[in-house]
This record gives sequence, structure tokens and C-alpha cells, in this order.
Amino acid sequence: MSSNAILVTGGAGYIGSHTVRQLGERGERVVTLDNLSKGFRDAVLYGDFVEGDTADKTLVSKLLRDYDVDTVIHFAAHTIVPESVADPLKYYRNNTCASRNLLECCAEAGVKHFVFSSTAAVYGIPESEQCWEDTPTQPINPYGMSKLMTEHMLRDLGAASDLRSVILRYFNVAGSDPEGRIGQSTPGATLLMKVAAEQAVGKREAVCVFGTDYPTPDGTGVRDYIHVEDLADAHLKALDYLRAGGDSQTLNCGYGHGYSVRELLDTVQKVNGAPLNIIEEGRRAGDPPALIAGAEKVRKVLGWEPRYDNLEEIARSSLNWERKLAERND
Repeated sequence: MSSNAILVTGGAGYIGSHTVRQLGERGERVVTLDNLSKGFRDAVLYGDFVEGDTADKTLVSKLLRDYDVDTVIHFAAHTIVPESVADPLKYYRNNTCASRNLLECCAEAGVKHFVFSSTAAVYGIPESEQCWEDTPTQPINPYGMSKLMTEHMLRDLGAASDLRSVILRYFNVAGSDPEGRIGQSTPGATLLMKVAAEQAVGKREAVCVFGTDYPTPDGTGVRDYIHVEDLADAHLKALDYLRAGGDSQTLNCGYGHGYSVRELLDTVQKVNGAPLNIIEEGRRAGDPPALIAGAEKVRKVLGWEPRYDNLEEIARSSLNWERKLAERND
């Protein structure tokens, strides 16, 4: 364990807060930077918290210096695909330009390690249902492109400096802290498991299935759903890997197998013990029939072994968190 601090940007958000909690539980020095546009102050359970933006060069430079930061874990980003299509410059400003600012501050401060939250959206609509790290990157929306541009900046900066990085390309994140301390709280979330759990507790009138005529076993889209606890653990494994002298890597984060939309909704209904109000709609533009991680490399390189690869367990933690949120709001 290092005596230097870890700066976590966007650490008050969904995935960031789970990672901050895991870092804190093992005794790391953590400082979270979040502008609270989507995150929640009470989700940051360990370390220091600073409200601010990664685009604020003066603030970022001060934090890196004051906390003697040698590692940055960068989550801060806008993540809603349809919004990125409607307002692309918002995504390039926050996801790309602010990341460039952060990287410049890291270069000036001599930060050694960088773990970046990327996305399977960089693959666009791949030719096969499974994507590996060398699958061509061809994003079809500004969200995916804004993340890919940061990947390129990281690689180029790494080639020109001593900064080493791990880029983690997330597949479909789901679930919440099994102990119910924190969870997915973002208003208007679009992640399917979150939407289904909200419908189950009465927060939404219905859950929509977009497309029932895909060339998949039951006609609905197939995705690789990864529990947020396992994803957070991958960030800690990436940190350990870089501290041990590992070279820069790009790694898919998924389980390597998929579930259809119908399978996920059936599981939520089973765990909840009650039916969902499901509405079937047409396909959405840009949705691939199936998107599954080629997930061997992350296991081999980081020694990462998922502990929550169980759809019922993912659904149970999501439902428990939604019930807790519903009780808070009553």
C-alpha cells in the first residue's frame, strides 16, 4: 500500500462511490473530487471530499499537490447515450476537454498511475456479438467517441512520459452494495436493471423493452451485465497492477457471457415475487443485437476474479437498494 493519496474524480457517483468505499475499507488515502451534478455527497463513505470540477485546473493542481497524489482514478463523465446525441458538445466538453485538463495537471504534477473509466460504447456496433480488446473501435455516438478520445490522449501521453495507465472498458453495470450502504441513485437513470427495480417498487409506471425481433434466442437484446462490486474491485486490481510496475493496458470489464432483456426482467420478477408492467417497443437506433465482453485478458493481466456473477444476486441487491430509497422518500 502506498503512502501517497489517490484522487478519485466522480467518486460520489454510482461506480465511483463503490470504488471509494472499497479503497477506504483497505486503508488507502483517498480524496474524492465531484461536482455533484449526478453524484451524492453521502455516498462518499471514506476519505476527504472536495466539491469541484475536473475542468478547474487550479483546483485539480492544488489537490494533486496538497495530497501528494500519485494515482488518479477517473470516473467523472456524462454517460447518457441519447443525451450525447442531442447535445454532443456537452459530452466533448465534460468527457474529453475536462479529461485533457486533468491529464495536463497529472503530467505537471508527476502523477505515476492513471485508471480510466471507459466503455464498451467505443466498439459501436461490432460485427460479432463478442468484443475483445483488439476489436475495431468505431463509436456511433458522441458518448462513445468522447471516451475513445480520452483513451487516445492517455496512450499518447503515456508514450511521451512516465505515466502508466489501465483503461477499463465497462459493459453493462448493474447491482448495488450487497450490504445496502450505497447504490445506484442517479435520477432518470437508463440502466435496465435500475429501471426494472424502480418499476418493481412503483417508482416508474412501466419498463420498456426496445426491440423484440433481434436475431437472438428470444428476440430481445443480449448484454453482459457486471455487478458494480466486481467492477469496483477491478479498479483496485488495476491500481495494484500499476504499483507493481505493470505496463499500460486496455481491458474489457464484463463476465464474458450475456443475458437477454427478457431474462433480466424475468429474474427481477422472480426475485421481487411480483410481475412487472412491461411495454414492448420498437428497436432503438444504434442498439446492437448482442454485446458481450471478451473477458479473458482482465483476468489474466489483473488476476481479477468476479464474486457476484449471478443475475439473481445482482437483481436482489438492486431491488433492496430501490426499497431503501423508497423508504427514505416516504
